[in-house]
Formats: sequence, structure tokens, C-alpha cells
Amino acid sequence: MILDTNAVSALLGGDQTIAELLAFEPHHHLPTVVIGEYRYGLTRSNQQERLGTMLALLIARSSVLAIDLDTTFHYARVRHELRQKGRPIPENDLWIAALASQHGLRIVSRDLHFDEVAGMQRVVW
Repeated sequence: MILDTNAVSALLGGDQTIAELLAFEPHHHLPTVVIGEYRYGLTRSNQQERLGTMLALLIARSSVLAIDLDTTFHYARVRHELRQKGRPIPENDLWIAALASQHGLRIVSRDLHFDEVAGMQRVVW
């Protein structure tokens, strides 16, 4: 499973439901774009140190997925598909969807727009 930014926020914020979900599927992936988005959010947080430490621990026990050349083909397909449907999604979520497609992974997210991507499976907590 790939964790979206809102899933990381919930997990590090102490959400027990997502913690239990991940306990049943302990192998999860963090896209570099999610790490970047979360770190950006930390710049505006009054809990930077605590949440930054928790993020570092999460990264250490996760598989980090980086965008590569193969990802760009999935990105182009997903973006084209959503444009044809008239359903654009935020740029960072396009990359997350592309990585999920590339690696055949489900996305843990509360964002409904992932449901618009053909073949994408979204896990909600």
C-alpha cells in the first residue's frame, strides 16, 4: 500500500484507525512526493520537531518510492485519462497515482479523486 499525505498526517497525528489498518499490512510505501508534501506542511506547524522525528521513524520503516523514467509513462496515462474525463486532480496526487499504477499498489487516502483513476484501489480508514 502507498500512503497518501493525508494518511501520513493521520498516522503521525495519532489516528488509531489508520494505525490498526497498517498493523494488519505492515509493509507500506512512502512516495518521495508525499514526504516532500508532509515536510512542507511541517514548515507551518508548531510541532515541527516532534512530527519531524516521527516522520523520520516512519521513513526508516517504510519502503520509499521515487519517481523514475517508468513512472513518467504511468503519469502520462493517468493525467490523460483524467483530462478526458474532465476530472483533474492535484499535481502531487497525479504522481502518487502514477507510482501506485507502476507498482500495482493500493493507495491509502481519503481523497475521492483517486477513485476516478481506472484500476486504482483506494483504502479508506
